[in-house]
Amino acid sequence: MSQSYEMIFILRPDLSEEQVNQAVNTYKEFLTENNATDLQVKIWGKRRLAYPIQKKVDGIYVQFNYQADGTQIAPLERMMRLGEEVMRYLTIKLDTVSPEKAEEEEPETAEPEPVASEA
Repeated sequence: MSQSYEMIFILRPDLSEEQVNQAVNTYKEFLTENNATDLQVKIWGKRRLAYPIQKKVDGIYVQFNYQADGTQIAPLERMMRLGEEVMRYLTIKLDTVSPEKAEEEEPETAEPEPVASEA
């Protein structure tokens, strides 16, 4: 059964554009060889980190969105952990809502409660 996954990983900021593309292509090829479909890649570029990682304050963010059965996650994360170019990674399974459920779960429009002001 195919699920939707989103993976975000942070590459070292000192990598050249060629090295970034090579790392992204390595992970992308691994996913396609292991039956991941509908693979979308977004390279966010260099961003400031929330806190220093490995004494670095910047990182190159990359996002993968794909459909898979889940068996690819552990080997892919192992590749990232063993590689020197990835500083952090996170994979999450996205909830898929069928169109029937989306119609049933229409959000209620509640008016905000008035705020009492102190005199």
